[in-house]
Amino acid sequence: MGNIVIFGETGAGKSSVINLMAGRQVATTSPDSHRCTMHWTEYTVTFDNKTQYQVFDTVGLEEPLIQPQEYLSAITNAYGLINVLKERGGINLLLFCIRGGRVTATMQSNYRLFFEFLCEEKVPLALVVTNLEREIRMEDWYTRNEIHLEKHNIRSLGHACITAATTLDGRHKDKYEESRKIVRSVVQDYCSASMDGWSGGEGWFTSLISKFIAFVTGRPKKTDVIGILTKRCGIDKKVAQEVAHKIRAETQS
Repeated sequence: MGNIVIFGETGAGKSSVINLMAGRQVATTSPDSHRCTMHWTEYTVTFDNKTQYQVFDTVGLEEPLIQPQEYLSAITNAYGLINVLKERGGINLLLFCIRGGRVTATMQSNYRLFFEFLCEEKVPLALVVTNLEREIRMEDWYTRNEIHLEKHNIRSLGHACITAATTLDGRHKDKYEESRKIVRSVVQDYCSASMDGWSGGEGWFTSLISKFIAFVTGRPKKTDVIGILTKRCGIDKKVAQEVAHKIRAETQS
């Protein structure tokens, strides 16, 4: 069983993509009622060939910068997510879900947060582009936008240009069925359950929260960071103090 983390902005269609993959409704498609960076919900998805995947639907960034309190929540949630995944064998695949349209700075920030910072560029990443039912050929979106993705330094091993909308009829409905085949094919090509998943290494957590400072508006208090690390994450107080000191030094440089 492979572990997949799907991420992207609210409204990108992450839950709909999970249901598309599953062939039935397993994920709630209502919009998030609150922002809780890096929070996740877990689903089991089974393909027609009986292959199972654990899909972790996450809440990422809604804009390039966040408030200090959201930064502290993200620290807690990222630590919890990686610990859960570590018990399950690590992360085998990242699915970056974006809505068809122009490439934005928020897309780039989410890409950096999950691929570069959370997974240290050590996990296969595939791009899933949704809301393309009005394209004559859904793949045309990628042809037009590949250069814009590269300009924003968004790179992927593979991609799926799809529609995940369920209220379609006629030829649009045919595109929905086509989309299921496309996204399942991408998952099967790049999610290898036979290989050990990435689960974070020595110094990973300190590195993550230090890099994450780039997304924060203002400066998180040293005492708040120590409290989060010790009370919510269970990290030794001395280690927490060292991490907080490093963060403080980087925000002042």
